[in-house]
Amino acid sequence: MGLQIARSQLAKAEQARAEAARQGDGGGSGGVSPAGLVIDVDEAGFERDVLQRSTEVPVVIDFWAEWCEPCKHLSPLLERLAAEYNGRFVLAKVDVDANQMLMQQFGIQRIPAVFAVVAGHALPLFQGATGPEQIRQTLDQLVQIAEERFGLTGLVVDPDTEPASAPVAASEEPAGPCDALLEAAVQALDAGDFGGAVQAYKNVLSDDQGNTEAKLGLAQAELLQRVAGADPQQVRKDAADKPGDAQAQIAAADLDLVGGHVEDAFGRLIDTVQRTAGDDRDAVRRRLLELFEVVGADDPRVIAARRVLF
Repeated sequence: MGLQIARSQLAKAEQARAEAARQGDGGGSGGVSPAGLVIDVDEAGFERDVLQRSTEVPVVIDFWAEWCEPCKHLSPLLERLAAEYNGRFVLAKVDVDANQMLMQQFGIQRIPAVFAVVAGHALPLFQGATGPEQIRQTLDQLVQIAEERFGLTGLVVDPDTEPASAPVAASEEPAGPCDALLEAAVQALDAGDFGGAVQAYKNVLSDDQGNTEAKLGLAQAELLQRVAGADPQQVRKDAADKPGDAQAQIAAADLDLVGGHVEDAFGRLIDTVQRTAGDDRDAVRRRLLELFEVVGADDPRVIAARRVLF
């Protein structure tokens, strides 16, 4: 995948691991709080927070961006899994917009993208929308490799170090019917049940047509449902071979958006609107408006695309 990390950085990480071994530090330095299992990382702190830390525990890197809709589902899932695995890996979150150099070093072409660093060695895990079961299987393999090949058994998590100021749920008001349906939709998304999530969001909107969270969630769930069974290579080939085929371009635009290529998705559909007529043109416009919903009406890329479209 073209993954390259500066050799000097890797060398320093290996040196740190060797020094820890000489001092008899078996990796688990003990006493990390549950909150410490998820960290934000930037270019300045990458060597310390990822490379050096990877000599103690596998570090899973979540490359994300605010505009990336699939990231909004994957990142919370990874955070919950970090807590569930209880110190067997640390999750490092990297905002690619603010850390372009790291994105280039890892050879990332689209997001979400997830990598791991184990004892200074970088490993690609997966890119794009991925089901929870596949993620669990990948993480299980990662921690097994870390333990068997590098002797990294993870960190000791001390729940007593959790900040005392954590919110107390007892003081909150009871959840209403819409809140329960929204939570059910989120759980369905996490489980890869996109059809169930779509129905849950529709149930919310049937009672509250103006619920903005449900509108956004429905657009995202429908997008993920459409691409879940798609063959990306075939979709791309069809779009390239048939530039005037409305359905081929619509399918490719869905993949563009899921991969984080927002402007590509919009540009593809706007070009197709200009090349088609009648029912095909109407279908392309409808899909474009649906993708606007996924990204958000206030996003500058949506505003710019609307100007061109209308």
